[in-house]
Amino acid sequence: MSFRAFVVDKSEDSFSAEVAELDESRLPEGEVTVRVEWSDINFKDGLACIRDGRVISSYPMTPGIDLAGSVTASSDGRFKEGDGVLVTGYDLGVGHPGGFAELARVPADWLVHLPDGLNAQEAMALGTAGFTAALSVYEFERNGIGPDSGPVLVTGATGGVGSTAVAMLAGLGYTVAASTGKDGEHAFLRSIGASEILSREEVSAESGRPMEKARWAGAVDPVGGSTTAYLLRTTRPGGVVALSGLTGGTAISTTVFPFILRGVKLVGIDSVYAPMSIREELWRRLGTDLKPAGLLETIAEETTLEGVIGATAKILKGEIRGRTLVRLRD
Repeated sequence: MSFRAFVVDKSEDSFSAEVAELDESRLPEGEVTVRVEWSDINFKDGLACIRDGRVISSYPMTPGIDLAGSVTASSDGRFKEGDGVLVTGYDLGVGHPGGFAELARVPADWLVHLPDGLNAQEAMALGTAGFTAALSVYEFERNGIGPDSGPVLVTGATGGVGSTAVAMLAGLGYTVAASTGKDGEHAFLRSIGASEILSREEVSAESGRPMEKARWAGAVDPVGGSTTAYLLRTTRPGGVVALSGLTGGTAISTTVFPFILRGVKLVGIDSVYAPMSIREELWRRLGTDLKPAGLLETIAEETTLEGVIGATAKILKGEIRGRTLVRLRD
């Protein structure tokens, strides 16, 4: 049996990224074979599709760090033919052939059953980005930051993590501010729940002061760099900064004062190897109270395997709004 996949390959003097016809014998080892229906585009996928992205561990590789579809074969009793399933994270798409293919074979321990309230398309409209946003909300709740704690700020708010976080938090009743460098997207951010818009320049400005006016009860930060430093200076006593990204840089210039004088918590969000117990709990909630209103209508758009290279180029340039889905089946 053959199937279509988007494959990247690299040698010392060449690099290719193209749609190819593969035989099922090319599938890796794993207990569960999945007929992939949908995948999605993440920043890591963008890096996987360029020569110097430095995320692929071996070539050739089928990128796609997320997938959702139905089981076609399983040697693991937890999954049977026809089950709706999803995978996000682990080595999918970087060390193990991923979601940009009509067929995938994966370890059973990576799989989550599609929860009630989500179909495969909706699950990939969330994907790693939405799961990362849900982990950030989980850290707010775990540390006592609720809707009555005060306003929260989401940085990089038009991106995948940012847009889903804005919608989730607004749906839970939080007062949500959003920051963006895209002046033309203010109406979009307000439509998904932002009550205030801050400019990228304001939240990434350098400061000689170790702390500034305490504004935010919490922050979801997929940006990093100087933006994280701003958040630490401006978060309220006992507040939480949930850090999950590096598009704004990997270095943070800060002091100990926000931590020892305000008790601010900087929490790292690891969506790749999050424990399965938390994955299952949060995916259940992503089908219920964390599911963004109008998910497919407002946050997501779609492409095909042929459109992957263009979409991944756009995400690396910061030109994608919300989430881009990859349709694998008609």
